[in-house]
Amino acid sequence: MPAADQAPAQNPVSRVETQSNEPLDPFAKADEGNGEEYDPWESVNSNIFEFNLKVDRYVLKPVAKGYNYVMPDLVQVGVSNIFSNLRFAPRFLNNMFQGKIKGAGIEVGRFLINSTVGLAGFFDVAAKVDLVTPEEDFGQTLGFYGVKPGPYLVLPLLQPFTVRDFVGYVGDVFLNPINWLVLPIIEVDDVPSVIAHKNRTTTSIIQFGGRVGEIINDRSRNLEKFQGVEEATLDLYSAVRNAYLQKRTQAIRE
Repeated sequence: MPAADQAPAQNPVSRVETQSNEPLDPFAKADEGNGEEYDPWESVNSNIFEFNLKVDRYVLKPVAKGYNYVMPDLVQVGVSNIFSNLRFAPRFLNNMFQGKIKGAGIEVGRFLINSTVGLAGFFDVAAKVDLVTPEEDFGQTLGFYGVKPGPYLVLPLLQPFTVRDFVGYVGDVFLNPINWLVLPIIEVDDVPSVIAHKNRTTTSIIQFGGRVGEIINDRSRNLEKFQGVEEATLDLYSAVRNAYLQKRTQAIRE
């Protein structure tokens, strides 16, 4: 009997499989920029989103408020600049992957200026001379070559993703030489590192501490912004999903 004549209702994922007679391809749905918010895992995503929201409300936000009270704005901006400077390599490489030679050149110029005159990236001196370019990541590179975003994805204690952008997120970890030359969470044969590969505990503590510090610093800088969004939005899950998908679509078009 044809699938259309069967009585039982099917969920959206099952319908995709039935219509195509093939297993679901996570990248096959939701063309870029067509206005569709493809969220077949919404029930799970929304529960994880609520968990993340509680962690933010009861843990991260209070810590960020205390941090904001003792840390001057100048230092907070400087800390953000340093972390941004450390991610130069993935941005440069993704510009090259997309053939954006001008963007890659600007990234090199920014890194050299900010690492020297900007005191290891604490000051964004390059921006003062209008040396700026849109940030590129591996998720955008995949989109540039036609990989579709796939389903919306929410994971515990992480930012929102699509399946494509999560793959890109992992890819950028591998593209950052800090992760295999300085603080090696990735071991490459015959490639030395500042901290020996065998000292995994030291590496893990520094990596984890740096990431937590960056998150607290960024949350501190956005206290009022996030508060305003929470107070003005009835359906926060949908609002965050919509904002994220629109932002990523625009980033790929730039």
